[in-house]
Amino acid sequence: MTTSPSPSPSPFPAARTSVPRRRAVLTLTAAAVAAGVPTARAAAARSTRTRTGKPPAAARALAELRAGNARFAALRQIHPHEDATRRAAVAVSQHPFALTLGCVDSRVPPELVFDQGLGDLLAIRSAGQALDEAVLGSIQFGVAELGVPLVVVLGHERCGAVTAAVEYVCTGKPAEGHLARIVEEIAPAAREARGLPGDWVENTVRANVDRIRRRLARDEAFDEALVVGARFDLDTGKVAFHPS
Repeated sequence: MTTSPSPSPSPFPAARTSVPRRRAVLTLTAAAVAAGVPTARAAAARSTRTRTGKPPAAARALAELRAGNARFAALRQIHPHEDATRRAAVAVSQHPFALTLGCVDSRVPPELVFDQGLGDLLAIRSAGQALDEAVLGSIQFGVAELGVPLVVVLGHERCGAVTAAVEYVCTGKPAEGHLARIVEEIAPAAREARGLPGDWVENTVRANVDRIRRRLARDEAFDEALVVGARFDLDTGKVAFHPS
């Protein structure tokens, strides 16, 4: 994988570090973290968030996602970065400006929901945004290797995986096969949302997104990115971010 700057114009600066050098840095970073020593890059990222609340690149990325979703919801998509020039550019390098951790639901494709094109988003999807080591490693690849400044945990209305978790908490009957792992991952959010005013499933969707957001935000592997939660409304096409 090469990391030469993309020739296509972008408001987000491309990483210029070569892959071998970056991997060496990551190796040293991992050793420092294991030893409990904060790295300079991680310390700088934390300092930036302390001063401004958001790394500047993350703020720009969030603004672009908001604008893209507004176009999608209003049915005024521009379908950017889908031409031959863009295809040629991303064939040799990629510089996504945001990472989305979303559900596998066929009604919530991130590139469409945010009106983005080739190479714009690093989209990771699992049922109910369930976390495992493969998902966490994929997020770390985006943040540490590709320098993605923004991670969005994207839940959605009427999530089937969340509904199954609520049923599990309600009845105690486990899901079958591999689905049990997903249901058990979401179950703590269902217990947290139980008894709250409103719809239990919808409250669990929000609680699940927030639990995942907090977990990622606490993980040193993602120190250099801003992590936010979001919920997609299937009826309106709108995404609500939290915290905004």
